[in-house]
Amino acid sequence: MIEETKRPIYLDYNATTPHDPEVIAAMRPYLDTHFGNPSSSHWYGRHAQAAVEHAREQVAALLNCKPEEVVFTSGGTESNNYAIMGTAFHRREQGNHILTSQVEHPAVIEVCRFLEQNGFDVTYLPVDKFGLVDVSDVEKAITSRTILITIMHANNEVGTIQPIEEVSHLARDQEILLHTDAAQSVGKIPTDVPQLGVDLLSVAGHKLYAPKGIGALYVREGLQLTPLMHGAGQERGHRPGTENLLEIVGLGSAGEIARRDLEKNRRHLQAMRDQLDQGLREHLQDCTVNGHPEKRLPNTLSVSIPGVDADGLLARIEDRVAASAGAACHANRVDISHVLRAIGVPLDSARGTIRLSTGKMTTEREITGAVEAISAAVRRLERGV
Repeated sequence: MIEETKRPIYLDYNATTPHDPEVIAAMRPYLDTHFGNPSSSHWYGRHAQAAVEHAREQVAALLNCKPEEVVFTSGGTESNNYAIMGTAFHRREQGNHILTSQVEHPAVIEVCRFLEQNGFDVTYLPVDKFGLVDVSDVEKAITSRTILITIMHANNEVGTIQPIEEVSHLARDQEILLHTDAAQSVGKIPTDVPQLGVDLLSVAGHKLYAPKGIGALYVREGLQLTPLMHGAGQERGHRPGTENLLEIVGLGSAGEIARRDLEKNRRHLQAMRDQLDQGLREHLQDCTVNGHPEKRLPNTLSVSIPGVDADGLLARIEDRVAASAGAACHANRVDISHVLRAIGVPLDSARGTIRLSTGKMTTEREITGAVEAISAAVRRLERGV
């Protein structure tokens, strides 16, 4: 058990978010009072089932889709697995080619690698120096055997937002299914599925101020997928197993809050990120920011500081600031993130890259404290102190 001390400033919202107090309040009755199984026909079961369907409506409203197109899962990883493998195995007779990008989350890349071991052909599209996929590269890579394109909506490390709407036009013209991992974008920028033009979209609750262990997958009406699991047929046959009532309620509440406060939160996230960006640039002359300068999540700041070891920097500030590193340094090697490799960040800069991500709870005072802590630690490291 970690001893409770003064908490450091939290700037790792892309890793996970704290629970929104409104979400906790919505969940509480289902923790201590309403415990029924949604499949039961008695009063307790009907009450539970009504709560599940209400949450489905809340998530659907956030995505601008029909409630019956929302499938509850255990999180973003399961949603990605089901979307990709469910499509691949169901459409195997039509083709075996999948398109993705080199900067996807492991919950997409590792699924694609698994499929490669099982007779599928996967093309990993390159990105430019900002982490952006070129739509013309997508078009050139499509073959008569292409059955699925899976490209994330926004990158978890550098925040770059991909041209999903443009890709969707290509996919639709070729009758290819399009999936997007929207774990990082839901609640930060609009994720209107008709506007995006996607067939499948993954949601992760714990990136949205809901609990860990809950997520959702948008499955366009009429689309058939091969199930990953088999059982009693819950979630309209998509995902068997007794529903996670408590956390489904939490995700529904988080979805409603995200829809209600989307623009307000976007402005706040960006204001905090820009204050952080400006402060670091003023104190650290050599730092550079990774990701697209405009087509980027409002809360994400990937900063490279040449000549500095990110792990060493984070260790110096761990009592003041919580953030993530873009590379892991070992005795005889440096493991650079596949995203930083894909966008061509030089080794010296990559090993000094940290990801800072703001949230709706972030304050100006916290940003000021974080800038001071990071800047002071970098100066000490540069002096070898």
